[in-house]
Amino acid sequence: MINSDIGKELDLAEIVKHIIKLSEEAGAGILKVYESGFSVTDKKDDTPLTEADLAAHNIITKGLAKLTPDIPVLSEESDEISFAERSSWNRYWLIDPLDGTREFIKQNGEFTVNIALIDRGESILGVIQVPVNSILYYAWRNGGAWKKMPDSPAEKIEARYPSEEQLVVAGSRSHSNEVITNFLDKVGSHRIFPMGSSLKSCLIAEGQADLYPRLGPTSEWDTAAAQCIVEESGGQLTDTAMRPLRYNTKESLLNPHFFVFGKGEHDWSNYL
Repeated sequence: MINSDIGKELDLAEIVKHIIKLSEEAGAGILKVYESGFSVTDKKDDTPLTEADLAAHNIITKGLAKLTPDIPVLSEESDEISFAERSSWNRYWLIDPLDGTREFIKQNGEFTVNIALIDRGESILGVIQVPVNSILYYAWRNGGAWKKMPDSPAEKIEARYPSEEQLVVAGSRSHSNEVITNFLDKVGSHRIFPMGSSLKSCLIAEGQADLYPRLGPTSEWDTAAAQCIVEESGGQLTDTAMRPLRYNTKESLLNPHFFVFGKGEHDWSNYL
């Protein structure tokens, strides 16, 4: 259950304006690398890392330090921070400077900048910026979910009820497995809308898809910004027991398997 009182003492509608600007600066930093060529290295967990990940990380962390110096920051590209330290944080920024590094490497444009504000385990503000086309998705607690196209005013977005004819499933371009295949076989008639990064969750939030099942490994920074946007659009992001994801509750920063879906109370765990 979402606690609607969380974040009330903050002016989230004002803060989100600054975070949007910061995400755009990070997106511009990513594009410089994207358009000029880059090298790829592997991190300890064998996930890829580029200069663009680090450039965006530096832009965002420096910007947040100026904007909210008293709020700690956890980034995918941060040095490891122990749970002993993190557990004392009631509020912190959780960022993925470049979500979809594999899509960045493939140069298909389906990568994003993700910035979220977490308060007592809940995502209360989320901004997702798409560097290649400058599209923005953003939301804040009790402020609704919004999509802004370049040179156009922002428009409110809304998740939809699942299609009764053929389910539209947002699917990963770079991550698929037998578990997903078996799950979708049980779901019944569906078509896959392939997409990279947090854009899959954005498809749910704007009513372009019905379900995004992620039955594989992800980390908390992969979902935090999207969760606020999805929830403010009327959708949900839950674990496979249909409970909303929560953040910074344990030593590991890995997420459980999860579902992102639109309106209604359909129990997607029945198809596992």
